[in-house]
Amino acid sequence: MSESVSGRSSGALSESVSRHNDRTFVERASGSSAHASRSPGDTAADESQIRPVIGRFAPSPTGRMHVGNAYVALAAWLAARAAHGRIRLRIEDIDVERNRPDADRWIMDDLSWLGLDWDGDVVYQSQRIDCYDEALQRLQSQWLCDENDETPSAAGKQPLVYPCFCTRADLKAASAPNAGDGFRVYAGTCRRIPSARRRLRVAAGDRYALRVAVPQDCHDSCAKVDVVDSVYGPQHFNLARDIGDTVIRRSDGEYAYQFAVSVDDRAMGVNHIVRGRDLLPSTAIQQWIKQHLGTGDGASSTPVSTEYLHLPLIVDAGGRRLAKRHADLDLGALRERHVEPELVIGWCAYWLGLIDCPYPCQAADLIAKFSTARLNRHHEDIHLHSQSLQAMGMSWEQGRSLLG
Repeated sequence: MSESVSGRSSGALSESVSRHNDRTFVERASGSSAHASRSPGDTAADESQIRPVIGRFAPSPTGRMHVGNAYVALAAWLAARAAHGRIRLRIEDIDVERNRPDADRWIMDDLSWLGLDWDGDVVYQSQRIDCYDEALQRLQSQWLCDENDETPSAAGKQPLVYPCFCTRADLKAASAPNAGDGFRVYAGTCRRIPSARRRLRVAAGDRYALRVAVPQDCHDSCAKVDVVDSVYGPQHFNLARDIGDTVIRRSDGEYAYQFAVSVDDRAMGVNHIVRGRDLLPSTAIQQWIKQHLGTGDGASSTPVSTEYLHLPLIVDAGGRRLAKRHADLDLGALRERHVEPELVIGWCAYWLGLIDCPYPCQAADLIAKFSTARLNRHHEDIHLHSQSLQAMGMSWEQGRSLLG
């Protein structure tokens, strides 16, 4: 499956992209070389050490980037550049109703303003529908296997993908999980519908979404997903208890966030994911989907080992997470107030724990300072306060007006 790209990357950035493209091997923070000698028996163990880091920044074009987006973008960019890796830009515009005209251009312009470049063409999810169709077909050809089931026949087994006829209110989990930290675990109502009845309802034109099934038994080893996050440490999820059967295509025919992201990350070879800690639970279902995608779309049949780095959120004084759709401290407003990009980068670096106090600096100057060990200093969300807003050139009242 070929990757569909736009080629609409900003001209200011495209000139700086090529210098990164020839970097092939990863140099770890320990300083060990990827070319270090090794015995034949060490080949498999060292494979992950020499695989080039491929990170991504994947904003949705729902509005202007805010300081929280800049903070995540800087971390993703530094993680890739410090490892001599690549950073891709993906515009997650698949949720058409939430998109704003020209928001993708604003995103690229703001990244350029911050001094954050990217490698390759910009990937637009809206141009990858054929890829999602093919990936869905692969999942629809599979059955959910019980860990104790050795029967090759599909008779009596649960399809990996099944139609869900529940109301729209039950399908909120199909959208990007920005409203909260948890998953709404599906009760399995439509999972229990006999296959013959499902076919009748589909043939009758009943509206339905598609869900991917997960193991129902909490004690099933297949239901357990363990992830080691570079900031939050070991994370243990149970698909049956914590996640549940998840919508992968909505009843309006649009592909859901969790599915599209899983297909894209796998197809793009992404092996280093930096994002907010509110998306930690998404790791479990995304790994489950990628596990079942099989071969194709240019990706290796061998699962790519992915390193995860989830960050505390930037929130307002009341604890509300910043959101593009609310124009919270957006970069456009800061630029109108003549705030310099170095000041924004300095604050983001301070929030990341890379510097001890905020001061104006350029992103490139922080590459040598980046290490995941520095990011382990705190796990608490970062509350914006009057001092930080005043340091960005605005009064608390002005900042509050931007926070809404």
